[in-house]
Amino acid sequence: MSNPPNFRTFAEFYIRGLTEGFVTAAEVIKWADEVIVAAAKTEDWMLDISTCSDDDRMGVLHHLHAVQGEVDEAALAALLAAKQ
Repeated sequence: MSNPPNFRTFAEFYIRGLTEGFVTAAEVIKWADEVIVAAAKTEDWMLDISTCSDDDRMGVLHHLHAVQGEVDEAALAALLAAKQ
């Protein structure tokens, strides 16, 4: 990948990871925390995920669906391939 995937692409990766069992809610929360620190502007979904508890898989999954943007299918495929 020449450019890092956008937030929507990462959200889709984490949605698949949570539903297929290869990502934990804690990993997604950690990602959201890192995004908050690095982002020029904090968005509601970032805070919503960041404040979920580690055992609230469904809550995290719900908030991931609020991430706006277009999924970069090539970047998503690369992320999924790297996880295998």
